Amino acid sequence: MLKRTPLYDSHLSLGARMVGFAGWEMPVQYSGPIPEHMAVRQAAGLFDVSHMGEIEVRGEDALALVQRLTTNDVAKLQDNQVQYSTMTNDQGGVIDDLLVYRINDTYYLLVVNAGGTDTDFEWIRQHAGALKVEAHNTSEGFALLALQGPRAEFILQRICDHMLDRIPYYWSQQIAVDGIDCRVSRTGYTGEDGFEILCHAADAKHIWNRLLVIGHADGLIPCGLAARNTLRLEAAFRLYGNDMDQTTTPLEAGLAWVVKLGKGNFIGRDRLQQQKSAGLERKLVGFEVLDKAPARDGYPAVINGQEVSTVASGSYAPFLKKNIGMLYLPVEHSSIGTEFSIVIRGREVPARVVETPFYKRQRRFD
Repeated sequence: MLKRTPLYDSHLSLGARMVGFAGWEMPVQYSGPIPEHMAVRQAAGLFDVSHMGEIEVRGEDALALVQRLTTNDVAKLQDNQVQYSTMTNDQGGVIDDLLVYRINDTYYLLVVNAGGTDTDFEWIRQHAGALKVEAHNTSEGFALLALQGPRAEFILQRICDHMLDRIPYYWSQQIAVDGIDCRVSRTGYTGEDGFEILCHAADAKHIWNRLLVIGHADGLIPCGLAARNTLRLEAAFRLYGNDMDQTTTPLEAGLAWVVKLGKGNFIGRDRLQQQKSAGLERKLVGFEVLDKAPARDGYPAVINGQEVSTVASGSYAPFLKKNIGMLYLPVEHSSIGTEFSIVIRGREVPARVVETPFYKRQRRFD
């Protein structure tokens, strides 16, 4: 049976079309994927992302455990800072990508993907060993809302006393949202400015409804998974299960910037070090279709008559008005400008490797 977030009834009342996703019944769209996508680029959109998992790691060895589990350097974080990272297996394959919140030196909050929450939690527990640390899967107690878009700060500020412009990109604060205690971070998965609001599950409906009411005049609308996917693709954010998994390494996925080989030992480090020294055989690249037909996930990619890959993520990009995607190519065919073909409905359609991200906003808070 599919799980439901605390906002399930709210989605139905707004006319959302619900679908199964990663074990959850989630809204895929309300007014439609393209108007929702454009609202986030031009005004603001509100997403229910309560299907994401929350795992708390506490104790005097909390830092040691999270350092061992993840590829980025957690020791560099300050209180309330957030870090994007990956968890890898012994072969360097990506178990999951995640956000690491340092609350304080003995308390870290890991926000993981919905489909991997239970397996991630077991992996974390297995590697705690004799460390003085406790890990708890507290996902059911939380809801997570994502308010994204250029008007996001203006809208949220109306019901917050804390000055939101003092929260830099990838930092968080424990603040009151309409009088409700929440952890608010300047993070997101859309390529726009915005916030993710972590609250107790019981408070989700109040915050969701309040934001939609106060933000309506500024163009805020509820948004579903379809718009979230096209927004993240325009920003070239990876989707676990499509653009990386346990058969791909973060180096191959273009995430070398979250692999800190010099920080000391972590799971998968030796394999990643070997791969870096030997050089990659394949890498994830962005592409643009030179045709009106969109390249969907799983479509074959062909070079010189030979199938070399399949599309990892592909879609029409509503803001860019292009057909774009990402896929793995042999490194010798991965240079910007390289042309290849994608088989779409039985015909080979030309495509070209392009720079990523496809879309990049001007950031004020980096």
